[in-house]
Amino acid sequence: MATGANQLWSWDITKLRGSAKWRYYYLYVILDVYSRYVVGWLIAEQEAATLAEQLMATSCERQPIAPGQLTLHAAPQRHPGAAMTAKTVAQLLADVGVTKTHARPYTANDNPFSEAQCKTLKYRPDYPDRFGSLPDARAWAQAFFTWYNYQQQHT
Repeated sequence: MATGANQLWSWDITKLRGSAKWRYYYLYVILDVYSRYVVGWLIAEQEAATLAEQLMATSCERQPIAPGQLTLHAAPQRHPGAAMTAKTVAQLLADVGVTKTHARPYTANDNPFSEAQCKTLKYRPDYPDRFGSLPDARAWAQAFFTWYNYQQQHT
């Protein structure tokens, strides 16, 4: 339970369809559960522990997270990838004093915050069926997260 910002974050990775069949981009998102503010995101051509580690480190630096202040909850994974279960990510979190938790597999209601944010993203009227390129996906996401953080009304 979060009673203030930067106490509990949720993170997830979702696929965005690329320009061709079987072409995907991977959207990594870290969400503050209390404020629903997206504290970090990136889009890459693969799912990788090194990318997740970079995003975690950058997000913790931007939000000045003190040791013992934050719990990071991983959204449920239907097919857990390397980034969600990587020892390097776990070690980074331990090094900066962040507690790590995981939702139960195949149990979407264990982490409704990331699931709701992802649904908001994919059900936007301007969400494309496919992204033409990685820069196109990043440009769309930049506009989306600006809207999501500063204009979207969160319940």
